[in-house]
Amino acid sequence: MQHRIVVLGAGYTGASAAGRLARRLHREDVAITLVNAEPDFVERVRMHQLAVGQDLALRPFDEMFEGTGVALKQGKVTAVDVDRRTVHVAAPEGAGQGAEEVLPYDTLVYALGSSWNDQGVPGTAEYAHQVAGRPGALRLRERLAGLAAGESVVVVGGGLTGLEAVTEIAETRPDLDVALAARGGLGDWLSARGSGHLRKVLDRLGITVHEHTAVTAVEADRVTTADGTSIPAAVTVWTTGFAVHPIARATSLEVSGTGQIVVDRTMRSVSHPDVYAVGDAALAMGPGDKPLRMSCASGVFTAWQAVDAIAARLTGGKVPTVPVRYFNQCISLGRKDGLIQFVTADDRAVRWALTGRLAALYKELVCKGAAWMVAHPMVMGARRRVVQEAAVVQEAAVVPEGSPVRTAA
Repeated sequence: MQHRIVVLGAGYTGASAAGRLARRLHREDVAITLVNAEPDFVERVRMHQLAVGQDLALRPFDEMFEGTGVALKQGKVTAVDVDRRTVHVAAPEGAGQGAEEVLPYDTLVYALGSSWNDQGVPGTAEYAHQVAGRPGALRLRERLAGLAAGESVVVVGGGLTGLEAVTEIAETRPDLDVALAARGGLGDWLSARGSGHLRKVLDRLGITVHEHTAVTAVEADRVTTADGTSIPAAVTVWTTGFAVHPIARATSLEVSGTGQIVVDRTMRSVSHPDVYAVGDAALAMGPGDKPLRMSCASGVFTAWQAVDAIAARLTGGKVPTVPVRYFNQCISLGRKDGLIQFVTADDRAVRWALTGRLAALYKELVCKGAAWMVAHPMVMGARRRVVQEAAVVQEAAVVPEGSPVRTAA
């Protein structure tokens, strides 16, 4: 019988995991099911571009995974029972609403990721927009298109997402009054060269910067700061961080205070060894025993680690360790400018930074490369070979080292 592997979520990490599993394991021995709410791959790192009116190429999963052996299941994950090893999936809109399917698994790869985090600030959920996913970006797109010249936009949050959003909006709509509210200093984690370039770009684009400003309330036409200052905002864009999907917290999995699944060095749950968590969903430790931040930069590496560990344990091989570290922070500052801040393995800025048009090109190549890798899961892995000839033992809750499963070349 086939060993059943279910992958939840098809963002960068989930889709990468499904493709790598198909490349590493023989399809006669494993059944891989990829569950996702949307039918095509979303380039999350480009949501600020979508929000300002740019059109992104569609990447349907049925085309991406054609011929790989990965079965696609479109639907919303409503529950995970890690004790019975089942996943509950609701049918998508227009496809038998109310219907729910229960998927059993032997190994689960949890990659449901994260969404925006309103931080519990009053009015944020009601009035603020976000670019953490396609539905939010499309709503913001419609709202921005309806703004008249001179109206105000405030982006709250001075991290990478906030910087990309505010510069994209200001470049696309120079007729608007665009502002950024940052809790700390502008780019205060960057090198001197990086922060200096950032200030020049925001000044060139006419963006008003409110540094050391904590927004404590959002209304339909303004935001209020901790010192009582009112900043006009016909549109508020909230980019102050991410919150993980709440389903893991509702299970018996061991999770952190943030709701992330606690994993070991191989991305395996410390409480349920038949569950692996990757990307934003995992509390994974990086260099210096520091938790990896929620980002595409580290997420794909966690997917590779999880898949290689699964393949090794199923085929009786040695469990490898994939280095999970940072190299740089890539920030687009509109379509014609950018900032590549080089960092240490544990994500601290070093003095070197790439700026300007060359940095914009670098960031574009990174985005295209990440999407291309997801869209071509079988590249350099189509040729398969049999390592061991035997049936998979499904009954065991945890597949022991040395289980006879085939692996791909």
